[in-house]
Amino acid sequence: MSTAALSPRATTAVLRAEARLFRREPATLFWVVLFPTLLLGILGAIPSFREANDDLDGLRTIDVYVPVVVLLALIMAGIQGMPAVVAGYREHGVLRRMSTTPIPPSALLGAQMGLHGAAALGSALFSLAAGRLVFDVALPRQAFGYGLALLLSVAAALALGTLATALARTTKAANAIGTSVTFPMMFCAGLWLPVQAMPDVLARIVELTPFGAASLALGQAAGGDWPGWSHLGVLTLWTVVLTAASVRWFRWE
Repeated sequence: MSTAALSPRATTAVLRAEARLFRREPATLFWVVLFPTLLLGILGAIPSFREANDDLDGLRTIDVYVPVVVLLALIMAGIQGMPAVVAGYREHGVLRRMSTTPIPPSALLGAQMGLHGAAALGSALFSLAAGRLVFDVALPRQAFGYGLALLLSVAAALALGTLATALARTTKAANAIGTSVTFPMMFCAGLWLPVQAMPDVLARIVELTPFGAASLALGQAAGGDWPGWSHLGVLTLWTVVLTAASVRWFRWE
């Protein structure tokens, strides 16, 4: 039987195996799926966050933070979760052994990207539902634009995570890179201060980062406007550049 004929079946087998392992990682499931919604609940418990804010064009702070916690799930999945797993496989020779079988190592990377991306999307839906049911946050009024911005945000997060995976040769290095990137990306997403409330100069700088652009695009779509093409363009550009860099530097061994 040819390698070409084996590849789809082998890829499916890898995906099933990785899904079983993924479900057995409670820490990953907590930080990706549950933590963003728990954080939303903590923020929503602050009385002032449930009141209209003139600095946010009359929106409540909790309204603005729903897109932020959606992005937090993407950061935890793409930058913190996936690189450590793949780097661990490289460190322990799993990828090297796979290269001697009909199963391409790329099947494992694709499975990891798919699983972490799906978990991030599930967390996003969970956060949107919690915001609506618990704090009466309106669902995105521009649903199609919100979905497009969310998918581009996921792609950018996974591309950034793949680059971290390419640069890290060990799990320890992956964790160090992930941590050093996570906190700046959280700031750009608006976790400590919503992008809409940042000083003009800082906001313009943050808009050029993937998660700053994502935060604004999701916020615009949530309010009923089509996401700014400049923000979608920034997300697309970052995805392309990060993916190209990952392909250039990624090594299976």
